[in-house]
Amino acid sequence: MQLRVSVLGAGSFGTTIAHLATNNAPTVLWCRRKETAEEINAEHTNDAYLPGHQIAPGLRATSSLEEAVSQADVVVMGVPSLGLREVLEDVKQHIRPWVPVVSLAKGLEAGTRLRMTEVINEVLPDHRAGALTGPNLAKEIMAGFAAASVIAFDDVDTARQLQGVFNTGLLRMYTNRDVIGCELAGALKNVIAIAVGMGDGLGVGDNTRAAVMTRGLSELTRLGVAMGGEPATFAGLAGVGDLIATCASRQSRNRFVGEELGRGRTVEEITGDMNQVAEGIKTSRVVMELASKYDVDLPICREVYGVIYEGRKATDAYSGLTRREPGAEHETG
Repeated sequence: MQLRVSVLGAGSFGTTIAHLATNNAPTVLWCRRKETAEEINAEHTNDAYLPGHQIAPGLRATSSLEEAVSQADVVVMGVPSLGLREVLEDVKQHIRPWVPVVSLAKGLEAGTRLRMTEVINEVLPDHRAGALTGPNLAKEIMAGFAAASVIAFDDVDTARQLQGVFNTGLLRMYTNRDVIGCELAGALKNVIAIAVGMGDGLGVGDNTRAAVMTRGLSELTRLGVAMGGEPATFAGLAGVGDLIATCASRQSRNRFVGEELGRGRTVEEITGDMNQVAEGIKTSRVVMELASKYDVDLPICREVYGVIYEGRKATDAYSGLTRREPGAEHETG
């Protein structure tokens, strides 16, 4: 029996996942705006987020959350971390018992410092929660380029069942039991991408960029392991794979934010021109709170936080990193 899939959130990646899932299962995409749902159903496009790309004709869109959720066998949360809890509270009114919930968001909840699956477990305690994450730039997938990703659930059987739903010719889907590591890697790499972007905005060289990415991987691994993630996860698709894509691609929202900061613009100016969320902005604050809680030194994340929230300049941040005394590569920042 085919599982019925509901994807909530018609941003670039939510739409892309819904588009791909339609190849394997009946899929419904929930859109906040009625106009977006009508465009997808009539024109098979989502020009606000995926301009120039055609969406599978079999994908059905709706602006009714009840219609999207009430008959679903799996619910995919494609909304940003900031709005996840609010949407889940509405989902709670319509979701059937025991339906698994998959998060696409790569962020941490401000205030509670919870991972997305922890938020799902708080609001929907009787539902298995997992994450779909990895180096997945939506526009590249829609353009026909191959990619690989991870579906992470504590329960192996659930992961394998959903692997078949999302695995397509374009997106190769692997399973992983380390939900903690997969989620933390996806959230923390956004902060490192801002740091890399700042360097690009300042005009630093490839050597500097490589150093920031590599030491950034060390930082997210240290914090992730301290919080219960498995080291191998950070060397895989959810970790170094996603880090490379996010730091290197011109499509990366977080890298773009960093680049504009490096050019001297403020966060308010940058986000005012964006139609999608750069999760790394708010995550940088949460990361520093977690670093303090778990007593983990994160010098790159600290410099990013300083630029975003303390009025420091990107030039000061990079000067601070170069002044830092190096220690043993695998023991210190």
